[in-house]
Amino acid sequence: VEQWDNTGRTFLELLIMDRIIGSPDRVEVVNGHRLNEIAAKQEPVVFVSGHFSNFEVMPATIVNSPVQCHITYRAMNNPHVEKRVRDYRFRYGVRYFAPKGGDGARELLAALGRGESVALMNDQKFNGGVAAPIFGVMAHTAPGPSRLALRFNTVLQPMSVQRRYKARFRVVVHEPIHLEHTGNLTADIEAGVHKVNAFIEERVRERPAEWFWTHKRWPSDTYKRSR
Repeated sequence: VEQWDNTGRTFLELLIMDRIIGSPDRVEVVNGHRLNEIAAKQEPVVFVSGHFSNFEVMPATIVNSPVQCHITYRAMNNPHVEKRVRDYRFRYGVRYFAPKGGDGARELLAALGRGESVALMNDQKFNGGVAAPIFGVMAHTAPGPSRLALRFNTVLQPMSVQRRYKARFRVVVHEPIHLEHTGNLTADIEAGVHKVNAFIEERVRERPAEWFWTHKRWPSDTYKRSR
């Protein structure tokens, strides 16, 4: 019940996200200095997170900081809904969209090459991805964020958001995740994915009802065994 309450609030809050993000009383940013430091260094990072609480608050926080960042997204199946969602995101400050897929990947590479950061959700099932544990069960996870960070010799910068109450939130800019360059790219990517999954799991354990997940994260046989 709590999850569905949070889900309903999340969609309704998108309509007023420009007002939410513009009010310091509504959005508390913990370790916000890290965003300023990223911008001051003029070196890109790869932001990673999951669908926590009202996850729209995180990109809104990034784009309303000094950081230049491209936000990835999965387009809605309904083109009319897609246009409305993009319009609302534009209102709260998102200017640079990179769709998932080949075109989006090229946009992300180009952005990082220009010294601009990118942001990706990394808590979704990704067929053909890296098998890494989350809650003790192996799950296919997108290697893209770790691959990008390794290619551009930068860090994964995790973020999370919690609902304080009603339409008031706490955004946390966590310690960066440093990746190793051992000379074995495949192993280095897998190690990065493991670290991201550990971060996601830790955040979900803190606020399980605020994890927005309505379709299968793990392989189908996992659900069959649990019946």
